[in-house]
Amino acid sequence: MKKAYSKFIATCLLLLLPVSAFAEDAMNGADTGWIMAATALVLFMTLPGLAMFYAGLVRSRNVLSVLMQCFAIAGMVSILWLTVGYSLAFGEGNAFIGDFSKVMLSGLERNTVSGTIPESLFMLFQMTFAIITPALIIGAFAERMKFSAMLLFSGVWLLLVYVPVTHWVWSESGWLYQMGLYDFAGGIVVHITAGVAALVAAIVIGPRRGFPGTAMMPHNMTMAIAGAGMLWVGWFGFNGGSALSANGNASMAMLVTHISAATGAMTWMAIEWFRFGKPSALGVVTGMVAGLGTITPASGFVGPGGALIIGLLAGGVCFTATQYIKRVLKIDDSLDVFPVHGVGGILGTLLAGVFSATSLGVFSGYGFADGITSIAGQLKVQFIGVIATIIFTAVVSWVILKVIDAMIGLRVTEEEEIEGLDIVLHEERGYDL
Repeated sequence: MKKAYSKFIATCLLLLLPVSAFAEDAMNGADTGWIMAATALVLFMTLPGLAMFYAGLVRSRNVLSVLMQCFAIAGMVSILWLTVGYSLAFGEGNAFIGDFSKVMLSGLERNTVSGTIPESLFMLFQMTFAIITPALIIGAFAERMKFSAMLLFSGVWLLLVYVPVTHWVWSESGWLYQMGLYDFAGGIVVHITAGVAALVAAIVIGPRRGFPGTAMMPHNMTMAIAGAGMLWVGWFGFNGGSALSANGNASMAMLVTHISAATGAMTWMAIEWFRFGKPSALGVVTGMVAGLGTITPASGFVGPGGALIIGLLAGGVCFTATQYIKRVLKIDDSLDVFPVHGVGGILGTLLAGVFSATSLGVFSGYGFADGITSIAGQLKVQFIGVIATIIFTAVVSWVILKVIDAMIGLRVTEEEEIEGLDIVLHEERGYDL
């Protein structure tokens, strides 16, 4: 009787404790520390990684314009994500879009948790994904789009394309999430949306002056390769951090990410060496990025054997797509956003449905989503997600571009393009030698 009375008193005392005390207990220090580091790595991918990679690949008269676009997108998207983007992406809402319950992080306190990490950290981690996605698209219209049009397009596109697709795939109430779609770190959310939007933008805006007859060589391959190296390092946070825990799933995601990147780089290099007689530095880093983008959706669901095959296919398929887009279709996707990120994202999302199968044994598969019992069943869900995202992204991106073109125009004049965007739009030079 005395023991029962003591337990009753202890329970009452616990109920008197502030809710924040329970929140603190729910947090895991190791998980929180790892996601804090991963968040910094993902931001590092955009600034300075992607910014330097893209800036090195354009001509010298446009280098600052690309760096400026990446920095401006980082600032603008951060504000939009805080005010409304996060709420619409991860608020409960319905199957297609979130609600306004988290606008300006309403209700979020210092110790509010999401899983085993602070929700403020989860929000920040997701913000870095929201930053890099529209930043990827600028590679398609580099050297010819107005800065004002770029800002308007990036902001509207984030809210009308990226946010809804994020909700579909990563929110528990999203329709693709409920179907059992596998997209561990953004094959659909980041790479397919950015790749498809880039292809549409390149078509709507039109090619650069002189394309395809005039050679438009990168002005600074040293800068481009340095930026690509930063992307490789940052991708450990991109994929490993998506486990949202410091555990074996995170470490396996990092391992398969590295294997796919290395295999993609070697595959692209080998193809170039065989076809053109010499391997290029641009080819090896592009193959690396293809391997990274392709493993992204599958990184939490496959083992090293699967990653090796995914990297091999990424190098070969993305190389072929790059040649086809520019040489056959003659679409001036300036920095190969669609053939590398779009095609890689599609390929990786579908392969996640194959190499996640535990029945393959040697690939250390993760297994299928709840209710799915075969590779065919998982592939069906993956295919539905890919097709739905392509159609939605293409249509909405086209409408946004057409409306902006009618309002303020999309591209600079021919004379301004010849002079270079650095001077025309920013009154600055990248180099004063």
